[in-house]
Amino acid sequence: MGIYDTLNDKQQEAVYYTDGPLLILAGAGSGKTRVLTHRIAYLIEEKGINPWNILAITFTNKAAGEMRERVDKLVSLGSESVWVSTFHSMCVRILRRHIGLLGYDTNFTIYDTDDQKTLIKDVCKLLQIDTKQLRERMLLGTISHAKNDLVSVEEFRLQAGGDYLQKKIADVYEEYEKQLRANNALDFDDLLVKTVQLFHTQADVLSSYQNRFRYIMVDEYQDTNTVQFELVRLLALQYRNLCVVGDDDQSIYKFRGANIKNILNFEEVFSDAKVIKLEQNYRSTGNILNAANEVIRNNNGRKEKSLWTENEEGDKLKLHQFDTAYDEAEFVISDIKEQVNKGDCTYNSNAILYRTNAQSRIFEEKLVTANIPYKIVGGINFYARREIKDLLAYLKTVDNGRDDLAVRRIVNVPKRGIGLTSINRVQEYAASHEIGFYEALRGVDLIPDIGRGAAKLESFTALIEHFKADAKDLPLSELMEEIIEETGYERSLEAEGSEEAEARLENIDELLSKIAAYEEKCGEQDEPATLSGFLEEVALVADIDSLDESTDYVVLMTLHSAKGLEFPHVYLAGMEEGIFPSYMSATADDPDELEEERRLCYVGITRAEKKLTLTCSKRRMIRGETQYNRMSRFLKEIPVELVSTGELSSKKETKIQEPASFESAKQAAYRQAQQAFKTQAFTAFKSPKKFGKPADGGLEYGVGDRVNHVKFGVGTVTSLIEGGRDYEVTVDFDAAGTKKMFAGFARLKKMHE
Repeated sequence: MGIYDTLNDKQQEAVYYTDGPLLILAGAGSGKTRVLTHRIAYLIEEKGINPWNILAITFTNKAAGEMRERVDKLVSLGSESVWVSTFHSMCVRILRRHIGLLGYDTNFTIYDTDDQKTLIKDVCKLLQIDTKQLRERMLLGTISHAKNDLVSVEEFRLQAGGDYLQKKIADVYEEYEKQLRANNALDFDDLLVKTVQLFHTQADVLSSYQNRFRYIMVDEYQDTNTVQFELVRLLALQYRNLCVVGDDDQSIYKFRGANIKNILNFEEVFSDAKVIKLEQNYRSTGNILNAANEVIRNNNGRKEKSLWTENEEGDKLKLHQFDTAYDEAEFVISDIKEQVNKGDCTYNSNAILYRTNAQSRIFEEKLVTANIPYKIVGGINFYARREIKDLLAYLKTVDNGRDDLAVRRIVNVPKRGIGLTSINRVQEYAASHEIGFYEALRGVDLIPDIGRGAAKLESFTALIEHFKADAKDLPLSELMEEIIEETGYERSLEAEGSEEAEARLENIDELLSKIAAYEEKCGEQDEPATLSGFLEEVALVADIDSLDESTDYVVLMTLHSAKGLEFPHVYLAGMEEGIFPSYMSATADDPDELEEERRLCYVGITRAEKKLTLTCSKRRMIRGETQYNRMSRFLKEIPVELVSTGELSSKKETKIQEPASFESAKQAAYRQAQQAFKTQAFTAFKSPKKFGKPADGGLEYGVGDRVNHVKFGVGTVTSLIEGGRDYEVTVDFDAAGTKKMFAGFARLKKMHE
């Protein structure tokens, strides 16, 4: 039997169709990686295509590694010449060779999120921006979206027109870009933008890569943004052998700039494109797939398809509703423990998925108490830890002295008696002479009023120059050890003698191990282990790459982090209105927001192979406020015959209904709160504070009135309790559930018919 005979009919069709544009709509668990890798093998072994003429692009290092491994197994000769890469890694490789044509040095630094935050703070300070009015996070998000949509500073300014705030943001964008260039640095978005810019302006460079990559395959195409689409379009322009694989039902990264229209409108851009649907699922049981199909069917913006499987029907989905979030976590953790104790599974068979990072805390507490090993994917990235960033800043300074952020970070780390006044004087001198911070340090004796700080700054510069000289001869691991030793970094931590310092020392050991592993990998691939190469690898690492599937621990992660993974048993927690879908999506005027949330639910359901448990609670504490939440609308979209719900199900209904016990529990909680409020001892009764229309002598609304809240939207007032200084008002919001608040803070507006 040949290797292609193991594929189903549709998979074979996708493998054999090699010339011209091709859209493979690959449902969850339908074997898309298998199709892509067999397609590469078919091109090389059956069609005689040179391996170096093939490019396969995916989104994560983990997916690229898996694809590379599978291609190596399938192709007997030349597979190492196929470019299997993430978008960002591919762009870095191209820019390292050609960015000089855009006026940058090839040893540019790649700024991570923390570096960007530091830079934007500097920019806001320089431009005297009020960060209460224009928050740094919002500014970075706006700049990122502009870059993803290929909107330059000049275009952004034109679009701003007479809008004062937009013009201010344009000023920030311009200065941010100016400082990036001065630092010879690129942020993540720039890696793509500058590559597109290179292709637009350098026809010969574009032509050479078009000739190099005659067959292009793009995985997870539904997650591409405008700049990624343009990059792929340019590369495929000459030969048009472009194969994109994706699932519009799993497009969940709109907040990162992903444009679902790239996949929905593929046939409009490539009118001669062939479309092949992969609908047979090899991952999940029939019941899980039927539930996923029923949920996603409620979306309008999608291509029609329906997953099916030859797998068994399997267990029904389990649905449990609890009084509190603590009860929910208690159940999930004890259920995992029970299954493991019975020998039904191992810890790493289980994943707890949730909508927001904040939901992980209660599960963590219960896991620690139960002594169950676990790992949170998407927590603090190893490379974002302080000691690691410090040592990487030394490496960046040695590699690219123009990176002001790196130099300023370490000029007094460990402490070497260089004060803020001296640093500010150097900074001011550098700015006024339009030179870099490190360049100013090298001529420190020219800086006015630098005084006694000069000797210490000269000593720091001499140290860096010494490391730069050694970097030419020493292996990377030895250079790192020399930096740690000669700066006294470890000694300063040892002197602290705290538990935190001990953990930080362990992290430094781990960094040395990572450098050694990088050198070993380069040796195996017969490539030089360079300082730039290591810093590049560090910059491109993602949270998901840290997931070690061979270690036995329960995995906790957000639904966004879970895409592309699968687990025998999945717990989908917090399935409540206001949590999932989120308030913002449920109350947004744009129906696309809710459709994106539903796709996220579809992704969550289809992560499960054998068992799926759905949980929700009647009330939970959010930001110090008790919220009463309805069951998620997504649960009600699942046919009841697919779900084992106990008291929650009703044989007469075809969909899951809100249990009657929920309303009675809510009313009981109201009565308790009301009683507690009435029996509070007030020192002296004062007339209630007046809100609303003065003519009414009190509030402008009463029980039964429809009101509007700035955050929670429209709802009905169910209770008003008069207190010493204020009214306590309870509102049953249409989308956000029941909220209790003081009238003075709530600022509710009565809705008039």
